[in-house]
Amino acid sequence: MDINIKELLPKLKSKAQAVFSKCAHFCRGLYRKVKGRSPRELYYSVRERIRTAPEKLKVRRQSGKLSLMTWLLICFLSFSLIILAAQFVLQTLFLGSFYKAIKTKNITNCAAAIEENISEGNINRLIYTISSQNDVDIILCTHDEHANFKVNYSSVVSNYSLIEGYSTSELNECFVAARNNSGSYITVIDSPDIDPQNIPDKAIEFEREDEERMIYSAAFKSEGTEYLLLLESVVTPTRSTTLTLLFQIRIILVLLILISIILAVSFSKIISKPIENINTSAKELAQGDYDVEFTGTGYREVEQLSDTLNYATNELRQVDQMRKDLIANVSHDLRTPLTLITGYGEVMKDIPGENTPENIQIIIDEATRLTSLVNDLIDISKIEAGTMKLEASLFCITDTIKEMFGRYNKLKEQDGFTFTFEHDQNVYVYADQLKISQVIYNLVNNAVNYAGENKEITVRQSCYDNRVRIEVIDNGPGIPPEKLKNIWDRYYKVDKSHQTARVGTGLGLSIVKTVLKLHKAQYGVFSKVGKGTVFWFELVRTKENGEPM
Repeated sequence: MDINIKELLPKLKSKAQAVFSKCAHFCRGLYRKVKGRSPRELYYSVRERIRTAPEKLKVRRQSGKLSLMTWLLICFLSFSLIILAAQFVLQTLFLGSFYKAIKTKNITNCAAAIEENISEGNINRLIYTISSQNDVDIILCTHDEHANFKVNYSSVVSNYSLIEGYSTSELNECFVAARNNSGSYITVIDSPDIDPQNIPDKAIEFEREDEERMIYSAAFKSEGTEYLLLLESVVTPTRSTTLTLLFQIRIILVLLILISIILAVSFSKIISKPIENINTSAKELAQGDYDVEFTGTGYREVEQLSDTLNYATNELRQVDQMRKDLIANVSHDLRTPLTLITGYGEVMKDIPGENTPENIQIIIDEATRLTSLVNDLIDISKIEAGTMKLEASLFCITDTIKEMFGRYNKLKEQDGFTFTFEHDQNVYVYADQLKISQVIYNLVNNAVNYAGENKEITVRQSCYDNRVRIEVIDNGPGIPPEKLKNIWDRYYKVDKSHQTARVGTGLGLSIVKTVLKLHKAQYGVFSKVGKGTVFWFELVRTKENGEPM
């Protein structure tokens, strides 16, 4: 190929000028941006652009996400296009192949039916019936040892039949071809092979140049007689059918696009409306509005999601209320002993003679109460963090309860409490002694705070099988049945009016529940209003040497 340099140079020159112009424009813009700016300013500007690039990219990606309606439209259109593509392939590209295969199978079945019934007396009627019902020309010949053929039966239903005008030599060719091909032979003859001079006057309408003829030849022997069976069927051209189907596919494509758009818009409104409502309510919930209600309706999954979110909202509302109660109660419990300590300290400082053992004891008691409250808060934090661990050992739980009762001598002397420990034997368990002591101590403290007028507290130890059951009993006002499930919560009070407990911090039962769960112990409470409450738990007991019972 010859290259004309004179014609090529102007083109290259114009291209180079265009590239140079773009580069100059870029450089001028860059110069205007950096003009008058120090290197330090340029450095921070570039660093800021690099820092904000991921956020800008994230916004672009989020803004580029497709809506539900667009996704549905894409899905519907994709499904429609797949169906149409399959229809196009099957009904246009492979239509001729399928048609010929069906024709071949049909003419083979007709020949098989004739061969099976060749010895029947009504073979002529059978040939006529098969020929009429399947639009097939049929000729049945006998073949002798001299290669002569005699037409016994024939049925021609078409306007023009090739096999009807076959000569002896053509019949012999068909017979030999069938016999050499396991008894049957199929050939398809194009229209140019048909001699127009052989077309009779009755077939004047036979003018299609692309029409084909399928001829089935079968050579078989029955009761000592050799037969040649010829069947001929017209293979109708599929070009016009293909064009018709293509036109229909275009119409169907337009209709499917319209239907897909309508369905996508309708379904997106039906599906997205409850989701949008849930999304709006969720945003309100994220702002701290725990009174929001999720009302997603329309289908089962959205209703289940709404129920789950309503349940989560209710739980968050309770947690938020518990948090507020916890802050209020802890603030009150901290303020009271601090006020007493400060007040008595100032009195002892300013007033001579007030430095008495009683005042000092009050300060010591309130400081002890503060220590207990802080320790309980530490235990609560360990529970929530999942770091509380057990240090199990073998100990006598009976002796532990006896020793613990010594802590309540002051309540016996000053407030008139009566503590009773009912047991009939010493029981050993393998558990964390310190935490089990804390459980019993918290249960007894709770009984002291709600002991009632008679101020009687009973701890009962009973054994059965390989277990020991510890019960802490008081004769106080009792707990209503509907409030029993909440008493294990932190700072939960059956009576909401805040009052300072005689002993304990208000966190005891929550700690009790967690410690017993760590020990995999059974525990519970039963109560009657006006008669008192019984808290209990059970542990696996062992022998004194640590062996199982």
